[in-house]
Amino acid sequence: MAAIFPSEEWLQGLEEKLNSDSRYNDIAKNWEGDLLFLIEPEGSLKERLTFYLDLWHGRCRNVEYKPMPESHPNPSFRLMASYKDITAILMGKLNPMTAMMTSKLKVKGNMGYMMRNVPTVLDFVRVAQEVTTEIL
Repeated sequence: MAAIFPSEEWLQGLEEKLNSDSRYNDIAKNWEGDLLFLIEPEGSLKERLTFYLDLWHGRCRNVEYKPMPESHPNPSFRLMASYKDITAILMGKLNPMTAMMTSKLKVKGNMGYMMRNVPTVLDFVRVAQEVTTEIL
């Protein structure tokens, strides 16, 4: 299922793809951690966007579209980016590792764990790119 980003349908499509993609399932088999994304408004995005994913051993156990950040006070990783930068990552115009190193994608959490799991991070981005057919 592919959908327009950002939308609840897009997030549900991402959850389905993460759970059905055997390559991701294998690469992420040791990943343990949830992600809270905070996307700052810019361009066509008029208000802050949040979405949450609970990722565990190659599966996505839960997603939430537009949760209040307080509902997930201690995610393993809190990722913050502008709308322009997150859409550039989703469209393959900005490498996610470059975005992290240049603070276009700010990450709060155990960076050592993330760096030890770069293949999982990059494959997560691949799956997200595959479900993104259009940007709002």
